Amino acid sequence: MRIAIAAIPLLLLGACQVSKDDNNGTTSVTYNSDVAENAAADVGNTASNIAADIGNDVKATGDKIDNKVGHDKDGNSASSSSENKAAK
Repeated sequence: MRIAIAAIPLLLLGACQVSKDDNNGTTSVTYNSDVAENAAADVGNTASNIAADIGNDVKATGDKIDNKVGHDKDGNSASSSSENKAAK
């Protein structure tokens, strides 16, 4: 998220268009809001995709841990063989 926030000034700078007129020695700077909006939307979409990927990885890792520990999908622990022997 910090990278996205740090990139905002660069995106705004990219939306600026500078033109220089050598004939009269003037320079003009214009700001294209469409370019800035499109860039901001792209950054937002990328951040959303990254967050979704992280969420999917976390869920998959959690499922693997539950599988290894012996939990079923409802979070119930599987009983071990020693517990079964003691119950008899």
